[in-house]
Amino acid sequence: MNRFDVCVRGAGIVGRSLALSLARQGLAVALVSEAAGPQAPARAPDVRAYALNAASVSLLGALKVWESLPPSAVTAVHDMRIRGDDAGRLAFSAWQQRVTELAWITDAAALEQALEAAVRYAPHVTLLPEAPPAALLALCEGRASATRDALGVVFERHDSGHVAIAARLIASEPHRHVAHQWFRSPDVLALLPASAPQAGRTYGLVWSLPQAQAAALLEQDDAAFEAALTEATRGECGDLRLAPSGGRVAWPLMLGQARSWCGPGWALLGDAAHVVHPLAGQGLNLGLADVTALSSVIAGRELWRPLGDARLLRRYERARHLPTRAMGQLTDGLLQLFSNGQAPVRELRNRGMGLVNRLTPLKRWLTAQALDS
Repeated sequence: MNRFDVCVRGAGIVGRSLALSLARQGLAVALVSEAAGPQAPARAPDVRAYALNAASVSLLGALKVWESLPPSAVTAVHDMRIRGDDAGRLAFSAWQQRVTELAWITDAAALEQALEAAVRYAPHVTLLPEAPPAALLALCEGRASATRDALGVVFERHDSGHVAIAARLIASEPHRHVAHQWFRSPDVLALLPASAPQAGRTYGLVWSLPQAQAAALLEQDDAAFEAALTEATRGECGDLRLAPSGGRVAWPLMLGQARSWCGPGWALLGDAAHVVHPLAGQGLNLGLADVTALSSVIAGRELWRPLGDARLLRRYERARHLPTRAMGQLTDGLLQLFSNGQAPVRELRNRGMGLVNRLTPLKRWLTAQALDS
């Protein structure tokens, strides 16, 4: 008999959340992590910030992780302002959408540390450097999952030709809990209000650009990079300076989806199953929604049905496959639309933004979709 009910490969945010969620059901969970071995890799400063929706916050709250985050690690978004490359404007307000906040911007490093601490004290979770036998293997290894590839799962990958640059910025003007996004041809730039290192004036930057432009920006010194930021944002958020520590990080962007999310004894979650463009801020939310869905399916299984039963796991796949594919196609479509520099397309998209901005019911529906993804 297996000592463990579930083996979770991948100890990132999705993997740790799944381990905690299943352990709450009394299942014995093995969490496979390099950090459990004798030579844990050194961690570089993490400047990333995540936009979490209400469903993700609810899950983290149920896992007793959300309330353990320090106040400096979470910032509420009350308003969102989106600009096109010309006169296109789109604004969302928590008050108009009848919600307390549109999202929570969360420090990536702080969230990972809180989950790491929760796992360390979880009675049914065991950290191991190698995967033991288990009734169910849950793969949360990320987009480059070697175990997924070894299983023969086809991962349909479409490189966008863009690179995302992330950094932590200090602004001369207070952010007032407003998130900003610029859709232009050919880049997408987002400023997410944050609290650290300087409360009220910090932004998390996510800047998506074609590879050549991103490479040129990454080669610039801090002063030149900051000047490029000011030009790109038209000074609408004041002068922007790189935070004293952290620097800039970058990664290639792609759209990816596994053809199969499960099979006898295994299931994919998070980036191992799907990858979307960060322009909508839904990547981690989709992964945490996978955790909620798989946990719910397991909690509701028949007593006679084993954890690795293929029919059981297909319930999870059916619940998540289509919504996630739709989000991937939406974000890719938006990227293609706003990276097109032709004048007629620019005119059409900016007029469309203005039309959506005037349709309050449509904006309320879009907000509801984002909050519950």
